[in-house]
Amino acid sequence: MAKTETMIINMGPQHPSTHGVLRVVLELDGEVVVKATPDIGFLHRGLEKLAESKTYHQCIPLTDRLDYVAGMSNNLAYVLAVEKLLGMEAPPRAQAIRVLLCELQRIASHLLWLGTHAHDIGAMTPFFYALRERDEILFMFEMVCGSRLTPSYFRVGGLAQDLPDGFEAKCREFTRTFPARVDEYETLLTQNKIWMRRTQGVGAISAEEAINWGLSGPILRASNTNWDLRKVVPYCGYESYEFIVPTGKNGDVYDRYLVRLMEMRQSNEIVRQGLDKMPGGAVIADDPRVVFPPKPKVQESIEVLIHHFHIASEGFPVPQGEVYASIESPKGELGFYLISDGSNKPWRFRVRPPSFINLSALSTMVQGRLIADVVAIIGSIDIVLAEVDR
Repeated sequence: MAKTETMIINMGPQHPSTHGVLRVVLELDGEVVVKATPDIGFLHRGLEKLAESKTYHQCIPLTDRLDYVAGMSNNLAYVLAVEKLLGMEAPPRAQAIRVLLCELQRIASHLLWLGTHAHDIGAMTPFFYALRERDEILFMFEMVCGSRLTPSYFRVGGLAQDLPDGFEAKCREFTRTFPARVDEYETLLTQNKIWMRRTQGVGAISAEEAINWGLSGPILRASNTNWDLRKVVPYCGYESYEFIVPTGKNGDVYDRYLVRLMEMRQSNEIVRQGLDKMPGGAVIADDPRVVFPPKPKVQESIEVLIHHFHIASEGFPVPQGEVYASIESPKGELGFYLISDGSNKPWRFRVRPPSFINLSALSTMVQGRLIADVVAIIGSIDIVLAEVDR
């Protein structure tokens, strides 16, 4: 009997379909994957240690740079953790706006995923369609805070400012037209024979395996596990919104695609509900110890200017303790674990990133598949390397 040897090859870190500087060490028997080992760290910036030298307010822009296609979600998870330490809560209007913007962010993140994932597999047209709608959302973000990718809009205690004039009309128009756009994506892909053959039965993972790996988000729900933090542990008033948590049956690449499409439809509905019942009032808590004074007053009074300067330069002390706060980000459970020693800076700053943990199951999903399937499976996980390496 002839003796065969396996071959070791590198996929990445320059390969475009690894979606960043991810190196996967593949052990192959012909074209069949015997073993796949993700090799990370090419983008490591020491963000968690860096945050420990910043005040709690200065950490907000750092969170934008984690999953940089879901900046609003990162901001929310972090400020919720600090608010938990302080024992404070944002006003109702601020909470409603947070939900609205994070659901728009979920749609934008899924749209970028859909376009790039389809392009990886060989479908070019969905990329242009998906980025068309994503650009509308990014334009709305620009209206709100002047930035498209790195908003730094949420604040401890609420928001930096209220929604601008014209935002509601623009947002309502988007919610009206978006369902038909999702129908277009489905027309291009859902029953497409090539798409189905490239995705059905590929990278399947059972519910038990997914739970054992600690997976979360669409990749877990595609394995027929109904787990969504917005329903299980509601935050920001999510319990008052009506929406369905989509789940799949087979836990393969195709089901992850279907789950994300359904999630976009549900997020669009949450945004519509948010606009319909948007409360009035303040968008930031009335707590001078933590909250910046209103800008007009800063320009009129030297005492208020000194107060503003004090918070900006020295931050604010936070009571001793430790907290963990998490949200359902577009990619899964994003959590921040903070330990305070009573000073103005976090003593320990730890991120629980969904991309890092979801990527850990790659070796299980690709074993026994072909090299071409590795591309489809990595894309279906939906990772951002800045969140993996931190």
